[in-house]
Amino acid sequence: MRVRTTMEAQAKIEGRFLGGRPPYGYRLVDAGPHPDPSKAADGKRLRRLEPDPATAPVVERIFWEFLHGQGLYLIAEGLTRDDIPCPSAYDRARNRHRSGIAWSKSAVRAILLNPRYTGRQVWNRQREQEELLDVYDVTQGHITKLKWNPAGQWVWSEKVVHEPLVDTEIFERVQALLSVRERPATERKPRRTPRPYMLRGLLHCGVCTRRMEGSWNNGRPHHRCRFPAEYALANKIEHPRTVYVREDQILDELDPWLCQIFTPANLQRTVETLLDTRNGEADRLAVETARRTIDDCDRRMVRYRTTLDAGGDSQEVGRSVPVDCRLGKGARGRQAGGIEGQRLASSSCSRSSRSPWGAWPPPGWR
Repeated sequence: MRVRTTMEAQAKIEGRFLGGRPPYGYRLVDAGPHPDPSKAADGKRLRRLEPDPATAPVVERIFWEFLHGQGLYLIAEGLTRDDIPCPSAYDRARNRHRSGIAWSKSAVRAILLNPRYTGRQVWNRQREQEELLDVYDVTQGHITKLKWNPAGQWVWSEKVVHEPLVDTEIFERVQALLSVRERPATERKPRRTPRPYMLRGLLHCGVCTRRMEGSWNNGRPHHRCRFPAEYALANKIEHPRTVYVREDQILDELDPWLCQIFTPANLQRTVETLLDTRNGEADRLAVETARRTIDDCDRRMVRYRTTLDAGGDSQEVGRSVPVDCRLGKGARGRQAGGIEGQRLASSSCSRSSRSPWGAWPPPGWR
């Protein structure tokens, strides 16, 4: 409770960025040393939001088009037609689970609903909620889902803390239009019986390559893809309105194949194939994790040396150095599997009125 109260005060009074991904249209930049001396000695620094020169004009375009009568789907169509990467395509490193092939209505709507484009910091929009997998059998465990808090529970900063992409008046007009168009939310009753999907998360649509979603119809598990209902079609994908497949039809073909590859004659080759596939993916993830650790340690060591040069207490700094940063760079390199790669370099650039996809907004739109 004390931690939440502190975070609420930091967001409301200081307008501090409290972590998470930056909204589409912004990027994170350094905001100076952390005010907590112990965290500052550990190399932690504050960060703040700054308009991204590539995507900030796209956000302004979305608000402008919506205010001038275009719907969510029409806006998504226009952005896709103009070859503007959607948020998941623009940031592939953190959205590998998404296809990123077109703009969706939900992505446009999420941008229009985000109050941080007004320049204020907003905290406590979502919360984590645990839900039992089976209400009648708690031993099966639970899953954690993000739930939206009512707007009355959001914590707004008292002043503008980063450069706004839209002013407050425009944002409020957009919210009024959205509230008129959307249907009232209805509370769903918890499902009394579980609905098992044997192939949950494993099937992808053969037309658009998106992961298919589960759908329970006529007492049987199905998997479906409703690409045209959510995503723009300006990328020339010819997709049926809905693609359905019954799970039992796949299992009827899958079960004999599984029995065949796990026969005593094929077992050794199957195990070797599985291990090769698993090790390749595990090695890639391990290398990426180790590289991030090395980069973080290098940044921390530079800050520790700066603190010592400024007359800081060497014993206090020594206690603050994590174990992984005390290893030499050679040892940390061996942790990365001996694979050397180029690190991504980010160049600072000032915000311009033009993006790679055209100038937005039109002159005088505000």
